[in-house]
Amino acid sequence: QVQFVESGGGLVEPGGSLRLSCAASGINTSRVAMAWYRRDPGKQRDLVASITTNLNTNYADSVKGRFTISRDNAKNTVYLEMNSLKPEDTAVYYCNVVTLIGSTWSPVFGSWGQGTQVTVSS
Repeated sequence: QVQFVESGGGLVEPGGSLRLSCAASGINTSRVAMAWYRRDPGKQRDLVASITTNLNTNYADSVKGRFTISRDNAKNTVYLEMNSLKPEDTAVYYCNVVTLIGSTWSPVFGSWGQGTQVTVSS
């Protein structure tokens, strides 16, 4: 059974930074692409960043230059470094294994973790 445990969220002022972690179990993450998603209340879950097994990364336009995705295969963990945070980054952040369908990364597992809340506010 694959499980994801996200952590590292919190309340931060605009311009601040946070580092999110996603610990995966039940799967060897070194063999799969991983991604971070986020969801505002009442909205769909949007892709934020992805990272392949070859460490190729991709970012949503809204976070380019501010967020950095990375992975530690030895720890089966994926990270999201978030800098210059804005109020519009406020959301619950989730991770998942992803696969490329056409030109779009899509989540593989329908069972998501509990997510970690990020709130950017003064």
